[in-house]
Amino acid sequence: MADNSDSPSAPVIFDSLPYYDDDLTKFPFLKEKVEKELAREPKPPTTLHPRVPPAYELFTKNPLLQAELERIESHRPFPPLDTTRYQLPPPASVPATDEEWQASLNNARAQLEHQRIRQTNLTLLQTYGANSWRVHNYLVEASAKQVEKALEDLKKLTEDVNRDRKNFQTKTGAQLNALETRWTELISSVLQIEMANVAMDIEIDRLNKREAELAEMV
Repeated sequence: MADNSDSPSAPVIFDSLPYYDDDLTKFPFLKEKVEKELAREPKPPTTLHPRVPPAYELFTKNPLLQAELERIESHRPFPPLDTTRYQLPPPASVPATDEEWQASLNNARAQLEHQRIRQTNLTLLQTYGANSWRVHNYLVEASAKQVEKALEDLKKLTEDVNRDRKNFQTKTGAQLNALETRWTELISSVLQIEMANVAMDIEIDRLNKREAELAEMV
């Protein structure tokens, strides 16, 4: 547990050694008291802190992407594809007008051009697709290895930090124990000295009284 002030140069004060403080394990009744105390704490506020920046809005300049993001957030299904443009329907009316025949002809030309482009793409895929896919797989594998190495390095760093924290807190706990023991011994010594002083004062008073009595007798 750390106490930080708003000033960036303020020192960090630690008042907890979780690797060393095991009072909750040694004394289960303390855990119950802590849980009761936590239950009495007020609930966290529902509003964000004024310093927390507002939520960043995505795709503000692209209505299509923004609408798609809203659809995904609301879990709405993806709209079905319009397959009518892949068909060659004849004119609806019989006899058809010149405009309807022209529309059907334009649709047939579009379908023909679409098929031609598909044929070109398939030819390009057969010629260059295998090598391109190998390069893509190589790049993906290299990226995956980099991410895995970064993950392993981060895990090792985390383990090192936790190990250092545990060693530091264990060493600090031993020092606290030694200081507490020394403090107890010093307090005990002070009490013994005070008791000896009280006993000595009593003995001095008794001797003074005895001296006075002997002086009166003489």
